[in-house]
Amino acid sequence: MIKSAAKVGDVGKRVLRSGICLGVATCVGFAASAARGEALPEALAKAYQNNPQLNAARARQRAIDENVPQALAGYRPQIVASLGAGLQAVRDLLVDNTVQSATLKPWTIGVTVTQTLFNGFKTANSVRVAELQVQSGREALRNIGQGLLLDAVTAYTNVLANQSLVEAQRANVAFLRETLGIAQKRLNAGDVTPTDTAQAEARLNRGLADLNAAEVNLAISQATYTQVIGNPPSRLTPAETVDRYLPRSRDDATAQAFKEHPAVLAASFDVDVASTTIRVAESSLLPSVTLQGSASHSRDSDPTLSTFRTDQASVIAQMNAPIYDGGSAASQTRQAKELAAQSRLVLDQVRNQARTAVVGAWVANEGAKIAVAASESEVRAATVALQGVQKEAQGGQRTTLDVLNSQQDLISAKARLIGAQRDRVIASYAMLSAIGRLDVKTLSLNTPDYLPEVHYHQVRDAWHGLRTPSGQ
Repeated sequence: MIKSAAKVGDVGKRVLRSGICLGVATCVGFAASAARGEALPEALAKAYQNNPQLNAARARQRAIDENVPQALAGYRPQIVASLGAGLQAVRDLLVDNTVQSATLKPWTIGVTVTQTLFNGFKTANSVRVAELQVQSGREALRNIGQGLLLDAVTAYTNVLANQSLVEAQRANVAFLRETLGIAQKRLNAGDVTPTDTAQAEARLNRGLADLNAAEVNLAISQATYTQVIGNPPSRLTPAETVDRYLPRSRDDATAQAFKEHPAVLAASFDVDVASTTIRVAESSLLPSVTLQGSASHSRDSDPTLSTFRTDQASVIAQMNAPIYDGGSAASQTRQAKELAAQSRLVLDQVRNQARTAVVGAWVANEGAKIAVAASESEVRAATVALQGVQKEAQGGQRTTLDVLNSQQDLISAKARLIGAQRDRVIASYAMLSAIGRLDVKTLSLNTPDYLPEVHYHQVRDAWHGLRTPSGQ
């Protein structure tokens, strides 16, 4: 009996040696291959370059840029060319009751140039609205980029954690399988009762079910990784936290979020957009002045006319002053004022959400540190406990069930440690996102930063052209 128990102890030691280094040495290390693999910064760079969601948001921002040249068009002249030609049948009844018929071929060509001189400052305010929309869109794009990078971190660490869980569950199944074999041999020798083998078999089946669940979760996390990063995971290396970029206190973090978070900045620009839109609506109540120049040349082949050719040129200044439009402009102005009030309330709401996000991220990050330390201590204690139970089992003072229970405690502790290590990494990145600094520049990723202002300056003063700067 002592010899058989010693075999159980040897199996347990081998399992301990294979599993105890799943990350205890550092607060963020997961089990990883010794070969050179894909590090987290590399995965983040790939996601930043290739993710369809982010690229779609960039295309949307480029479309928003076009609002500025459309608004600037109000400053520019409008030129219209016209050309008319046709056939005209004429039948004239003369005073002597004779009829004269003719088929005419008249044609006219002309050009009209219209320049708006004043439109109640509508153009100037429209340009301002478009520029503010561009700035708001840039912050919204930056916020989407932050969300993508955080999703990439989550996908990366989930794969790492699930790989470690699969390895731990496989080691657990190997331990339980050998334990069941030893129990069956001892049953044949008459050292134990059928209850011991039934208990070992039940634990083995539970271990197989846990292994299957871990493998399913790993497959799901790998699919999510492929969706976010753009390629299947290969050999992932341990992820590190970004505590070095975080503020020292929660108050500092809240202040930075109010100052730098893209959602707060975008909402601030939206307030400016709504306030300027009021002036755009009010411009409909002011007079407008336009200057129009036109020139035309026409020919007529009617033989009864003394004029066969007409050349005209004119320059006309026109002022229109609205008197009453049925209340449409007044309603639009009131509507714009209410929307401006709404945008200010939304800004307050976004600031409150930013404050809540900072507090939640700060507490989660600090809690993750404690959870990792506690889980490491639990693994160490469970390891010592299992070793002690195995030694006592060798002396006949413990049963097979005691060894199985102690092994289950250890595998549960390892699973909690793996989850705590994953949460620790994610929490640090979530904290960086909460203050608005989860970006390529802060993380020093090896990828060019997307600069939306480049496209803006390419199209802002474009007077013509159907092709985009990318050649489409």
